[in-house]
Amino acid sequence: MTIDWQAFRLTLQLAVTVSAVLLVIGLPIAYWIAFSRWRWKFLVEAVVALPIVLPPTVLGFYILVALGPHSPLGRWWIALTGHTLAFTFSGLVIGSILYSLPFAVQPFAASFAGVDRKLIAASATLGASPLRTFFRVIAPLSVPGLITGAALSFAHTMGEFGVVLMVGGNIPGVTRTVSIDIFDRVQASDYAAANETALLLLARSEPSTQSKNPLSPRNCHRPVEELLPTL
Repeated sequence: MTIDWQAFRLTLQLAVTVSAVLLVIGLPIAYWIAFSRWRWKFLVEAVVALPIVLPPTVLGFYILVALGPHSPLGRWWIALTGHTLAFTFSGLVIGSILYSLPFAVQPFAASFAGVDRKLIAASATLGASPLRTFFRVIAPLSVPGLITGAALSFAHTMGEFGVVLMVGGNIPGVTRTVSIDIFDRVQASDYAAANETALLLLARSEPSTQSKNPLSPRNCHRPVEELLPTL
C-alpha cells in the first residue's frame, strides 16, 4: 500500500487533540447557550455557528492573519517561544478548534436543552449546587449528545482541508494531513494511491456517523427516581 502513514498519524493526533479540547471548552459554552436568558444570546450562537457558513479558505485566511507575527497573539507567542504559530502543529490545533467548534457545541447545547427542567429544579430543591447538578443530573442525561458532539468534531477534523492548508501549509511530519496528501496525489494523477487513502479515511470516519441522536427522548431521559437518590 502507498498510504502516507505519517500524515495519517498526524491527522489522528490532530483530531484527538481537537476533540479533547472542544470537550473542555465546548461544555461551558453549550451550558451557557442552553440555560442563559440573556436577550442577545442569539449573537453568541451566530458567532459559534459562523464556521459552518464561512468558506474554509476564508476562515483559514483570517485565522492565519490572527496567528501571524503582526497580530497581538502572534507577537506574544513569538516572545514566549521564539517562533510563530502559523505553519506549526500548534497553529493547526487552534485553527481546527475554531473550525470544528459548532460541531461540538451545537449537539452539546441541544442535549442540555432537552433535559427536563423539573429534574434540575428538584436537584436545587434538594440542596445540590449548580456544579453538582450538572455532573449528577444534566451530564448523565446528555451523554448521547456529548458522544455525538465529540464524534462529529473528531470526524470533521479528520477531513479538514481548506483551513489546515491555509493555517499549516504542507510540511511533512508537521502539518501535512491526510486530506492534503489526497489532494497532492490527485494533483500528481496518482488516483490509485489517492483512492487507497480516501478509503482508509472513509472507513475511519464511518463509525462517527453511528452515534446516537441526542434529541431522542429515549436517549435523553431517565426516570426521576433513578437520579434523585444520587444528589
